[in-house]
Amino acid sequence: LSSARASTMSNKKSSLSMSYSVGVVGATGAVGKEIVGCLNKSPLDISKLRIFGSSRSAGTTRDAGKFGEVDVELFDVAAARECDIVFLAVSGEFALEHAKALSEGEDGAVVIDNSSAFRYDDDVPLVVPEINGECTKGSKLIANPNCTTAIGLMALWPLHK
Repeated sequence: LSSARASTMSNKKSSLSMSYSVGVVGATGAVGKEIVGCLNKSPLDISKLRIFGSSRSAGTTRDAGKFGEVDVELFDVAAARECDIVFLAVSGEFALEHAKALSEGEDGAVVIDNSSAFRYDDDVPLVVPEINGECTKGSKLIANPNCTTAIGLMALWPLHK
């Protein structure tokens, strides 16, 4: 998390007991479902999981594993900004339209974009956490490579070192 957001949150509670509100935009699609599955296995202390979707899925509920039944909310920038961390499992066009609005300012969320929208943006770190996770320090918008690239990098990284 950015130092500004982290310091704001640490004022509320000690860093040892910090938990996060996490949002997943596009959680009803294949990638979003996988993100929710990974969050279920993650050691990250998540106080609340919010699922955002389109008008087609808003108002329904989804089984989110250890988070229970979660209502699908219609995506709204203001509502998603209430989260500490937001995963975008959406198209590049949607990410370009909303990612910076979600992350801007000290009170913005840390946004992890799974689309291709910011992969070539010099101002947005392209991160595989196990390889260059330190690049996220001070960044509130983070891009990641596509799935096959990430898998290949994980296999090749030990050889590079």
